[in-house]
Amino acid sequence: MPPSTQTRPLRIFFSAGEPSGDIHGANLIRRLRQQSDAIEAVGYGGPEMAAAGCRLHADLTALAVMWFARALVNLHKFWDLASRADRYFRHHRPDAVVLIDYPGFNWWIARRAKAHGIPVFYYCPPQIWSWARWRVAKMRRFVDHVLCALPFEQTWFARHGCNATFVGHPFFDEVERRPLDEAFMRQQQSRPGRLVTILPGSRTQEVEHNLRWFLRAAALVHDQEPGARFAVAAFKPHQAEMARQQAAASGLPIEVHLGKTPELMRLAVCCMACSGSVSLELLYHEKPTVVLYWISRAAYAVQGWFRRVKYITLVNLLATDALNSDDLSPYDPSQPGAEAIPFPEYLTWEDKSAQIASHVVQWLADESARRRRVEQLVRLKAEVAHGGASTRAAEYILGVLASRRVPIPRPHYLPETLADRRQVGGGSAR
Repeated sequence: MPPSTQTRPLRIFFSAGEPSGDIHGANLIRRLRQQSDAIEAVGYGGPEMAAAGCRLHADLTALAVMWFARALVNLHKFWDLASRADRYFRHHRPDAVVLIDYPGFNWWIARRAKAHGIPVFYYCPPQIWSWARWRVAKMRRFVDHVLCALPFEQTWFARHGCNATFVGHPFFDEVERRPLDEAFMRQQQSRPGRLVTILPGSRTQEVEHNLRWFLRAAALVHDQEPGARFAVAAFKPHQAEMARQQAAASGLPIEVHLGKTPELMRLAVCCMACSGSVSLELLYHEKPTVVLYWISRAAYAVQGWFRRVKYITLVNLLATDALNSDDLSPYDPSQPGAEAIPFPEYLTWEDKSAQIASHVVQWLADESARRRRVEQLVRLKAEVAHGGASTRAAEYILGVLASRRVPIPRPHYLPETLADRRQVGGGSAR
């Protein structure tokens, strides 16, 4: 007797641990549901994915941490979540697992999914080409489909034996989708002074490391350009409170706003930013930006062993052939030819506030210099800042799963229908 054509909804397990991954996961879930009514999204993510209809087993974004020591402190929590996922895979067998960045934990999820024979998609894969190239062996072993966010990633992963497809970076989908608060924009535009926006990062650890140096740079800028004003774009309420306390102590004309990042980017003459995917949004808004990623002296020494690219900023990587360069020394914006790199960047354990301030002062005081930088960003944006990543990823995932799905057999205890008997033996009912 052939199986029944009855099928259950496609059940897809997601795992995203970063705030940016939560946003990308939410947009992907929306696109999947636009293309198929029968999608059941479950797993680990954050509030954005929950709002998009994902049934969260845990808020993984609450555990977004950096560096080994912080991860070690939370190891028991990660282990418990991985064990819960393993039990879910065993008893509920989702049709697919979709991982979004967050490699330390997501390798565990990928390993368990593969042990249960569940196909694994890595959407926005970790940038192992920049710091941990040996981990490509894990990608080959545990991941069936790598959905690449950056153009050069497909070639690199394919060269290392992975099944890789370029779909684009979903950050551009988000910036196109997100409406601006026009009332807030008008209120800010009525304020005197040219705005410099400070983007200290989305993770609390990044804010703790970078904000103080940005405020020192702002003080230096204010000394030379007293008409400038500053605004900090905060990602979370407790980060906003931290920024308000530090801004008040500085005595500078600094405002702190929560949830107004795109508006503050659009309004700014130029920006100071922590390295991260926010650089793609700054490219989208065509804003001259100086990038800082401050780490401890010990962490700086360690990263030198692992980093395999010259630049840490995604926009700079998109503008160069960085993966094929033998020069792995940290980029120095003071070197000859540095103007060819869109965003001056500083990966450092030292105080670079004076250098950061010098870029901001130049863009405030020299309109021709600022305009040259904007034109450079406009050209690069036209080349790489295309939307549609979420749609392409959804189409790819559904296409793969459609080729794998088989109907669910009718339970053996259900009686045959007349049609069933005719289909099997060609006879009539007695």
